[in-house]
Amino acid sequence: MKSLLRLLGLVLLAGLSLQLYFVARIAAMIVLNPESTTFQRSEAYLIAKRTGTLKWHQQWVPYSALPDNLKRAVIASEDASFVEHDGVDMAALEKAWEKNAQAEQRAEKSASRTSTQRTMPAVKAPKIVGGSTITQQLAKNLFLSGERTLLRKGQELVLTLLLESLLGKQRILEIYLNSVEWGEGIFGAEAAAQHYYRKSAAKLTAYEAARLAVMLPRPRYFETHGNSGYLAARAGTITARMGDVELP
Repeated sequence: MKSLLRLLGLVLLAGLSLQLYFVARIAAMIVLNPESTTFQRSEAYLIAKRTGTLKWHQQWVPYSALPDNLKRAVIASEDASFVEHDGVDMAALEKAWEKNAQAEQRAEKSASRTSTQRTMPAVKAPKIVGGSTITQQLAKNLFLSGERTLLRKGQELVLTLLLESLLGKQRILEIYLNSVEWGEGIFGAEAAAQHYYRKSAAKLTAYEAARLAVMLPRPRYFETHGNSGYLAARAGTITARMGDVELP
């Protein structure tokens, strides 16, 4: 029994030490720009392993120099309630939950029909819709792996609250726009603007910013499918919404 209690105590101590480490890391970001994120390092390693070349394009731009067009576009596309919530958008999570449940029901019905008609093609797994805020995405990219477990989701929530408490909205958006992936080995707004439009992010038009924002959920796909009708249509929708976006 004593051994079990000692082990439990060590586990709790390790967990507390990890949280204190995260607090220190996030607190440092108040004045220091993160050199890289866990996601960036992981992706760069995988690219280098596959191609034998380190592919990493990134150039930090301070918040004041980031174009309002892009800030508004990303908020409109990724997290419309960014300036209002405390890191977690419960309404968006509820909508995502409902969509996922409906998708699973449709998949089950299709699978049932397919089982009685062997000539029909196999049923695709339902697409899982997220609901993560910009702060949650940043928390995951900065510190966590891509696995989907309850423990990792719980840690993401803790990190999200820490980011909101210690950094504030402007700094969160600044770090996000400078580190998020916009294609294979392309990280941050400046690298994305140079790659796709051959100009500085500061010179992006509203529509160009909207197209970049729409790419974010699937940047590598849209990097090779730039003529996608969905991308153009969605970018038009986001452009129309940008005027109503409140900036932090």
